[in-house]
Amino acid sequence: MHVSSLGFRTDLALLTASGSVVEDRGTHLVVRSPDNPSYFWGNFILLAHPPVPGGEKEVVGAFHTEFPLADHVSIGIDTAELTDEARAAFEAAGMTVDVATVLTASSLVAPGEVEAEVRELTSDEDWEARARLSQQLYPQTSEETFMTFARQKNAQERRLVDAGQGTRFGAFVDGTLASTAGIFVTEEGRARYQSVETHPDHRRQGLASAVVHAAGQHGLTRLGVRTLVIVADTYGEAIGLYRRLGFADVERQLMMEKRSGEWATLDS
Repeated sequence: MHVSSLGFRTDLALLTASGSVVEDRGTHLVVRSPDNPSYFWGNFILLAHPPVPGGEKEVVGAFHTEFPLADHVSIGIDTAELTDEARAAFEAAGMTVDVATVLTASSLVAPGEVEAEVRELTSDEDWEARARLSQQLYPQTSEETFMTFARQKNAQERRLVDAGQGTRFGAFVDGTLASTAGIFVTEEGRARYQSVETHPDHRRQGLASAVVHAAGQHGLTRLGVRTLVIVADTYGEAIGLYRRLGFADVERQLMMEKRSGEWATLDS
């Protein structure tokens, strides 16, 4: 199956490089991350096209067949076009439909100075702090469950770091990690951001802009890429930050989720 979406192409490139498996079924892809089964967008189905009218429940059923133990359903479609009827049918099947925005930049606007140390994550302690930061953003889920996921996600990213495909930057305030962003090469000339996160107590202080800029400059100067790719909630606050740094909208990315168990209360 040929994937046309830049958002999904870069997703798949990073997933396969970090150990995930992609099975091509012709009309769709089945993506598996055996080492991290609770990673929603590491275990999903990507459809080439929206299903025929009435086929939405069958698609959800197909996910359960492929991932019988999953506490989630994640389905992407390699087009941003979804009719109102299809959206309503997926929502009736319990799915939340999200159309994100994919943005790119070939150079970045420097943000203002921040009162923080901005640097790469290097030590085990740095990466554990990253997992702890992520966990603090989702207090509804038990610490044990979330930290298992977060540490497995760290392991996936660190495999990319070890392979020389990129790195993760952090902004440290008084020695504590407060904001972070990863950048990794996906194909020749392109690099994709991963998981831009900022602690709620340190938002609107310029820290996210600082780490996104530092990661992007690393990609352009050290990794030798020409294009930076980032994905944002179309109606969220972060997209404005990215645009101010010089990113421009290029496409939409269609993703649908259903969460259950401890994950049901998560917002993103």
